[in-house]
Amino acid sequence: MSVYSGPVFDMAAQQFGVIADYLAIPFDERDRLLLPKRAITVSCPIHRDDGSVAVFEGYRVQHHLTLGPTKGGTRFAPSVDIGEIAALAIWMSWKCALVGLPYGGAKGGIRVDPALISRRELEGLSRRYMQEMIPFVGPHTDVMAPDMGTNEQVMAWFMDTYSMYQGQTITEIVTGKPVSSGGTLGRREATGRGVAYLARRVLNHLAIDLAGATAVVQGFGNVGSYAALELHNFGLKVIGVNDHTGALYDGAGLDIPALARHAAIHGSIAGYSSELQYDPAEVLTLRCDVLVPAALERVIDENIAENLRCRVLAEGANGPTTPAADRVLDQRQDEIFVIPDILCNSGGVVVSYFEWVQDLQQLFWEEEEVTRREYQILDRAFDLMVKRARQDGVSHRTAAMAIGVEKVRAAKLTRGLFP
Repeated sequence: MSVYSGPVFDMAAQQFGVIADYLAIPFDERDRLLLPKRAITVSCPIHRDDGSVAVFEGYRVQHHLTLGPTKGGTRFAPSVDIGEIAALAIWMSWKCALVGLPYGGAKGGIRVDPALISRRELEGLSRRYMQEMIPFVGPHTDVMAPDMGTNEQVMAWFMDTYSMYQGQTITEIVTGKPVSSGGTLGRREATGRGVAYLARRVLNHLAIDLAGATAVVQGFGNVGSYAALELHNFGLKVIGVNDHTGALYDGAGLDIPALARHAAIHGSIAGYSSELQYDPAEVLTLRCDVLVPAALERVIDENIAENLRCRVLAEGANGPTTPAADRVLDQRQDEIFVIPDILCNSGGVVVSYFEWVQDLQQLFWEEEEVTRREYQILDRAFDLMVKRARQDGVSHRTAAMAIGVEKVRAAKLTRGLFP
């Protein structure tokens, strides 16, 4: 029996099983690598604006602390459960190890729909969640970051709450903060920029002219919008986008800067254009050069995988492709170049690491330096993944995850068991 269950955790466990078999990891080592070190569940009571009291359930999962503190985002969403959070923490561990960061993976969340609470209630909930987490987190234990449903403001409330309890300002307890509160230049754009950068690198590798290339972005939140903007800046035509409110399509290319401004003001793409509306169910299978799934987990199933018409699949979301879909994509490697999530969206945690380092040193970098270092790390990890895939004749996902799992396993074996 395990406290972890659900389709997302099952997916993470299946993926790990594939890697463990590929690496021939003994069965008596597997649970130690897969199962999280620590899982925390808390109740977060707040006063509602109408004077009533509401209680929201919150979680934090720390996968391993073998290489350093854990690191991971905090999502506020009605679908949040302990299994989903654990899966995201596990993926973060492999991601950090793949790109060479001194972190284990973590993830947190509260089961709440942010659209249904006021700003004052959001602040109260954010502060109460951090207050409940104080015994379990710290700059050298677990460093939080934003995720779906949270943002720079929530991180500022987290940081302030932790600092008030410690009696001094401790900016390094969270990343993804406003620059005015110890954040780093380039963090907001980092994940989307990294997705677009790696997609461009693959297009160049495939000798596809950027000026004639097309892209589709599924999900237009922080990651999707900045990925679309960067792809647009590279010269690609972004012909389709969607979010939870609907979809837009223009074969001549959408005006991405204008759409991003609209979404920033209104919170979604809804109302941008009635003429360009499109069936959201058809967005993932549009013919394009680059497809960026940048929304939720498990959106590409076996049926979608069989019908994808992209040349590059750049996974901006965590876990967008199911194991069954992976088996289909393994058969289509000559048609579709997959940039797996643990590499493709790792720019966010890379720049979060930079923010943490800058906060610890109280020495801040210019944005050009942040971006240059981000791309340098992405290039190195990309080269390692491609080399491993070619060398062993495996998929890019298997190669990327194997590199991450190997690093964590080696560290655990070296440190041994205590006591």
